[in-house]
Amino acid sequence: MKHFDLVVIGSGAGLLVLDAALQKGLECALIEKDAIGGTCLNRGCIPSKILTYPADLLCQIRRAESVGISVSSLRVDWQKIKGRVRERQGDGAEMLAQYEKMPNFTLYAGSGQFVGDKMLRVQLSAGGWSENLTGDNIVVAAGARTFVPPIENLKETGYVSYESFFGDGFPDKPYDSVIIVGGGVIGAEFSHIFSAFGGHVTLVGRASRYLKHEDEDINAQLEESFRACGIEVFTSHEALRAEKTASGKRLYMRSLLSGETLVKEAQEIFVAAGSLSNADTLSPEETMLETDDRGYIPVNEFMETNRPGIYALGDIAGKYQFRHSANYEAETLAHNLYDARAERRKADYRAIPWAVFSEPQIGHVGLTERQARVLYPKVYVGRKRYSSIAMGWAMGYDPGDKQGGMFKIIVDEKRRILGAHAVGYQASSLVQPFAYLMNAGDGTYDPILRSMVIHPAISELGAWCIDNIKWEE
Repeated sequence: MKHFDLVVIGSGAGLLVLDAALQKGLECALIEKDAIGGTCLNRGCIPSKILTYPADLLCQIRRAESVGISVSSLRVDWQKIKGRVRERQGDGAEMLAQYEKMPNFTLYAGSGQFVGDKMLRVQLSAGGWSENLTGDNIVVAAGARTFVPPIENLKETGYVSYESFFGDGFPDKPYDSVIIVGGGVIGAEFSHIFSAFGGHVTLVGRASRYLKHEDEDINAQLEESFRACGIEVFTSHEALRAEKTASGKRLYMRSLLSGETLVKEAQEIFVAAGSLSNADTLSPEETMLETDDRGYIPVNEFMETNRPGIYALGDIAGKYQFRHSANYEAETLAHNLYDARAERRKADYRAIPWAVFSEPQIGHVGLTERQARVLYPKVYVGRKRYSSIAMGWAMGYDPGDKQGGMFKIIVDEKRRILGAHAVGYQASSLVQPFAYLMNAGDGTYDPILRSMVIHPAISELGAWCIDNIKWEE
């Protein structure tokens, strides 16, 4: 048996806690079965953005005629794009080399599982098992994996997920056609990628709206824009059966409203139907670590589980599955564990921002209008379309153009910001200032009223939304 001051399971956001302990000179172990850097670096947000940015450029080029630019020919160097993805994924090896120079660091390359009270062992990737490990503190940051729905014959037919796509399944050229099963963020972003690179995309989702966590008006514009790009959108549809064809794959699906069965064919099937906690791979019951009915590990505002000295953060904790929220949780935990001079911090989830890097892009912080009207007696909303400001018009969006995007702000009677949402160009950047305001002072929009806004710029949308709040609601 070997004892450590800290054991971290997972090398994504958990590395922030590991770094804090290593800087204190503590004896630390890291358990990781895949490449260093976790999902974000290797299979998630970073490699996907290396694809969404050129996809954005392709979409802008194709609509450039609206502002007087005609492009007669266009060439995509897919191999160069693929090389940039692989190059960035290689950063994990450099990170590991730096860790291995530290005398108080030990890597266990393999899959960890609990075998007793705060005791682990590792099934080593090289074969065999490690000695048993114990730790004064154990941080579970082992993430989540793609949920594969029970579609008949899917395994035999074959499919890709974000894990395999950014692994051995990365195609040598863009798909000619693809069916995406799932109605969430990953499906929305990959639909943009595959469509922009010339593939025909079919989206199949069980929910009545594609992104069910967004308001109806935001979602309506997303679906309208999808269809304008030639993407077929089938909401309220259940995937039933898959099979191989001479040229690709076939998917049978059924409408949950009419019961009608439809058949679609494509070169590939991409599964993006949500996620499953990896907690089940850790044998949490061996250390009496609680999981909820979805399989995630519940934590409080200090990232504490039901077991003293065992903490969980990131996807496996089941709160918000974003790298920035996982980083926030890790920084909160590292502060509380290794900065004894400072006041203990609590994680605050009142204003978590996020973005969907689709076409159009979506930015979100705080409550949706639908949620706010349930929780607050009086709710007021301001809306402004990109086409109603000078920069929007300069970008080629005519007044009333629904493809031009929209910004909305949701407030209460005390002018406190309850939520801010954007759909359109640079939506992620537009909502970020409102996240700052919601976490500062009294959370009102008053600082914007006391500030100047650059003109003409897309950032005017947020300020003009405030002027456009309908107080008679």
